[in-house]
Amino acid sequence: MKARLLAIGRFKSGAEGALFAQYNARLRPPLDLVELPEARGSAGEIRAREGTALLAVLPANGLLVALDLGGPAPTSEALAALTERWEQAARPIAFAIGGAEGLDGAVTARAEHVLSLGPLTWPHLLVRALLAEQLFRAQCIRANHPYHRRWRPA
Repeated sequence: MKARLLAIGRFKSGAEGALFAQYNARLRPPLDLVELPEARGSAGEIRAREGTALLAVLPANGLLVALDLGGPAPTSEALAALTERWEQAARPIAFAIGGAEGLDGAVTARAEHVLSLGPLTWPHLLVRALLAEQLFRAQCIRANHPYHRRWRPA
């Protein structure tokens, strides 16, 4: 699955960038990271400006997956099934991660899927690494690779 990760904010040197790079390097193919600058203004203005920027770099026929706390939080197995379905759509896939103020409603409205990484609030730079790890895990699940262990009872 060739996909883009559209993200507000830029990695500086630090653990979050290294962790993202580690998991992104395991993905086949790796995510194309598109970093966009953080906006300024009130919370609403920031969301609107950042949302406009995210949508501007989305491929015209792109399948947009928005990472947002309000979306469902699938199991790793369910995410693996979703990634298979997204790949079968044969469209460019893009994941959108907002900045500190979250995603604008225009982004979540445009998204074909809204995905949460659980009810906890995560720093938006760390979400990149969590997403890359879960996409790698999804690839492993689909390939029956032992990276993912199905030991938990249902």
